[in-house]
Amino acid sequence: MSPPDMAHCKGACHLPHRGAYSLHCHCLGYIDMDKDALTGWALANGWQMIAGSPSLTKPSSPKEAIVRMAFKATVVNLEVKKPAGKWEKVSGQSYGKITADEDTGLPLGLGLETIPGFTMLMRENKDRMMFAKMGGTERAGRTRF
Repeated sequence: MSPPDMAHCKGACHLPHRGAYSLHCHCLGYIDMDKDALTGWALANGWQMIAGSPSLTKPSSPKEAIVRMAFKATVVNLEVKKPAGKWEKVSGQSYGKITADEDTGLPLGLGLETIPGFTMLMRENKDRMMFAKMGGTERAGRTRF
């Protein structure tokens, strides 16, 4: 579902109707997250595009995806890579049943909030991206040799 335009609230709504992730409108309630909203949320929260899917990587191997969102026509699946290299679906949900958490923007309905270790893995990926943007090897004005 695409977020509505602001015509329904006659400009009184101060919350974003479209953005990195569609949050909610005070007069409509939660707005469903579609593929674009999920991708935007993921990329803003430490995920990176690998092989066309938003993915989280191993801390020790930042080029190897171990968690990914696999988008289908009507559903999104959360998949984890098994040690043998095969992807296993751990959860899935139709786009219409996924909404953004009002405070954090975390997509609710995929089970991301209940998977042990997911929050830590996402934080490690996000921190690694932030350090890379700051120059990676530079710390406190010194360059590592």
